[in-house]
Amino acid sequence: MSLRRAYQAHEMLVAPARARRALWRFAGGLILAFVIYVALNQAFFATVFSFVGSSGSLFEGGILTGTSPMSMYVLLVSFAFMTVGIGITVRILHNRSLRSVLGPLPLLWTDFRRVSVMMVLLLVVLAVLPPWDMGGAYVSNMPVGLWALLLPVSLIAVLIQVSAEEIVFRGYIQQQLAARFKSPWVWMVLPAALFALSHYLPQEAGQNALKIALWAGIFGLLMADLTARSGTLGPAIAVHLWNNISAMLLVGLPDNLGGLALIMRRFQ
Repeated sequence: MSLRRAYQAHEMLVAPARARRALWRFAGGLILAFVIYVALNQAFFATVFSFVGSSGSLFEGGILTGTSPMSMYVLLVSFAFMTVGIGITVRILHNRSLRSVLGPLPLLWTDFRRVSVMMVLLLVVLAVLPPWDMGGAYVSNMPVGLWALLLPVSLIAVLIQVSAEEIVFRGYIQQQLAARFKSPWVWMVLPAALFALSHYLPQEAGQNALKIALWAGIFGLLMADLTARSGTLGPAIAVHLWNNISAMLLVGLPDNLGGLALIMRRFQ
């Protein structure tokens, strides 16, 4: 099957972007969405800091570290401003709705559920099959009762985060590029490269920063392909969601963003 036939469903996402596909609109849209995100993000964190300060009993290690449940919630919820920025941008510069970026909602929901079931099964299989220690020892990070109590809110917070990233990269950027350029080498590779760049954090990840960025780039390519084949963001959001649930809520690493993990993997 040719890529053109395999990606026929992508037209459902790209068609609404064609009416106003000029590159200057796309470039201006990136700038506008970024400015809105930064402004709202700064206002949000300024408000949080004004109430609790940069650290406190609910934010062990500081708000920006993600080493406590509350700091994780603040960080994850702040991604909602990415979605707000894209929603305002597509309305002002492209005369389209945020809903058009997501794709047909009934199909999105159906695909999201189906892919979620497959992802849960995959996580179970990976948990059952060896190797079990992955080169490190597992230690408790949070009492099971507290973790279960927080789980509904934690799931919503992670969903906000992954949805925002998919709306930006596999949504707005991929769709507007596909409306202007026919080649997947443009509308798949460029968003994946930007996604990788956004995950290159040498100060936080140290010597693993490049590996994480490369993995993010590969992940971005896979999600771009999945989105083009499905015609909605539902499958990509589902894969991204369960990937981050595994890394943030189930088994965390002894560094930043481990505040909501049930257990922690510690390496010698």
